Order: sequence, then structure tokens, then C-alpha cells
Amino acid sequence: MQAAVVTAKEVGTTIYVSGEESAHQLKMRAERLGVGDSELYLATDTNLDAAIHHIEAMQPKLAIIDSIQTMYVDTLNSSAGTVTQVRECAQRLQAMAKSSNIACFIVGHVTKEGTIAGPKVLEHIVDTVLQMEGDRFHTFRLLRSIKNRFGATSEVGVFEMSGGGMTEVTNPSEAFLAERLINSPGSAIAVTMEGTRPLLIEVQALTTTTQNPNPRRTANGFDYNRLFILLAVLSKRVGIRLHDQDVFVNVVGGMTIDEPAADLSVAVAIASAAKGVPVPPDLAIIGEIGLSGELRQVGQLNARLNEAAKLGFKRCVLPKTVRAIENPPAGLKLLAARSIGEALDLSLG
Repeated sequence: MQAAVVTAKEVGTTIYVSGEESAHQLKMRAERLGVGDSELYLATDTNLDAAIHHIEAMQPKLAIIDSIQTMYVDTLNSSAGTVTQVRECAQRLQAMAKSSNIACFIVGHVTKEGTIAGPKVLEHIVDTVLQMEGDRFHTFRLLRSIKNRFGATSEVGVFEMSGGGMTEVTNPSEAFLAERLINSPGSAIAVTMEGTRPLLIEVQALTTTTQNPNPRRTANGFDYNRLFILLAVLSKRVGIRLHDQDVFVNVVGGMTIDEPAADLSVAVAIASAAKGVPVPPDLAIIGEIGLSGELRQVGQLNARLNEAAKLGFKRCVLPKTVRAIENPPAGLKLLAARSIGEALDLSLG
């Protein structure tokens, strides 16, 4: 709806066809989002032929179908939302968009596993697939491009959900670090990449002695199996006693970190919690950890370092490189380490 409002104001006639909600519900949402005096038209129909008739009659700049799982065509006996109906409806909308030169935006349901409901053929038919991700307990949302025939898929947008719709977060790193508690053991700053955008995110860890023969390992926002690997490396290569400790790891802000470049920050946070020694507040941490305890290089290092320097960090622990880093940011001291042991010495003293 917000995209429809903006398009109607700045581009021209836009039609929003909904099979999910009534026209009254759509009108209430549009007014809340500030539709104002714009060329936005609403229609409620689940018959695809009727929806296409509305679109072709108005010749809008943009047509939005919400959602493809509610649409059906009379020539098929199956019910709406089935594989056959979704495929046929998507192909007819594609043909209409190409023949009339009307941009068509199709909304698709997402399952609990995070994939588009229905057949994969829906993704193959369209030119671009955009996916909105977020935790229902937090206000931040990430807009990712899963597929794009006209550009890169590495871009990501960060937004905050509010009563007036989605608002852009111009400096997401600053927002994620706003409530950080300085000089608290178990807190470390990871410099991660979301597409081509570097983000500084706080990683928290907590260790507590347990009498349970099988200590708990809990990871929120971090890969569970990767956590086991890091705990094994810390125990075997560094000698930190964790076999009788419950270990909890949390990525702040409802974010999820998938890339190995966050390994070192997670390991430092765990070691900091286990030793009760805080990580210096002006220290950022970058690096992938191997099974031998060695630190491995990560990609897009310059973008990560520039983001850390921009947010006021004075030092950064990172893997030792064979080649010198080109144009390192001024005011950011680089602390290179070959192993996790060296990195812990630099981070915790």
C-alpha cells in the first residue's frame, strides 16, 4: 500500500487489486499512510479476468495484485492458491504486463520457512523477487532482492515499522548500537555485511556454571552449528573451560548473522563473558575462524573498516593479511592477528 501511495503521487495512475481485504479496509490503510490527492484506485476481486479487465481499462502506470494466492481463473477446476491456479494466474499477468507495458507488482504469501508459498515457477515467471524480513518483536525490517533481471541482488534496504508505514533507517549501524551497555563483559561489536551495506551489530554472550551433564547452548540470530564449532575451538585451541558452562549467544536488534566474518566477534564475546573481562568500547572485530584456530580473511574489508571509523571506533581487530590494506581509514588503528589466541590477547588484554 505504501508503495502504491508513493507511485500514485509521483508517477501516475496506480490500481491496487485486493483479494485479501475489502475496499473499506484498504481505504482506511491508505488514508493512514497519507494517500492525499493522488491517482490511486482500489478494486476488490478474486477473479483474475475481472482484475485484468479493470487494469486494461484504466491503463495505469502500476498495478498491484494482493495476493496471487487468492486469485483464480474460471477455466480451471482447481481452487485458488493451488499450484495450477498460481502458475496460470502469474502467466496471464505476465502476458498482460508485456503486451500493455504496465508494471505489475504481485504479492505472494510466505511460509513459516521463509519461502514463497506455492510453486517455485512463480519466482521463475517474474523479473524481480523482493522479500521483506524482520522479527515480529522488533521494528526493523530488511528488504532484500532475491532475484533481479535488471540489476544486482546484493542491495539491501533497512526500514523501521511505524504507525505511518515503513520509514528508511539512514544509519542502521547507529540504531543497532544505540542501547549498548559500555564496559559490560560478554559484549562485542561485529562488522557484518548485508548485501553491499556494512552494518555494525552488537553480539552478546553469557556463560554460567551448570550442574547439568549436558550444558545448554542457545543461539539467537546466529547459526547453532557454527556456535558449537566456535566453542570447540575456544576449548581446544585457547583452553577456555566451557564444558561445565551454559552458553547463550544473542544478536541484538532481531538481526540474523549468516556470514563467517562474525565468527571472531562471537568468540570474543564468549571469552569475555567466561573471563568476566569487558571488550573495550572503541573496538570493532572482524574475522573468520578456522578449526585450527587460525583467522581467515573476509571480503569487502575496506567497506567494513570505513563503516567502523564513521561510527567513531578507534581500533579494529582483524586477520593478518599478506598484502597491505589499501587506503585504511584515518583514525582507525588496525590490530592484526594470525590466530584466535592473538585476537583474544588484543581484545581482552
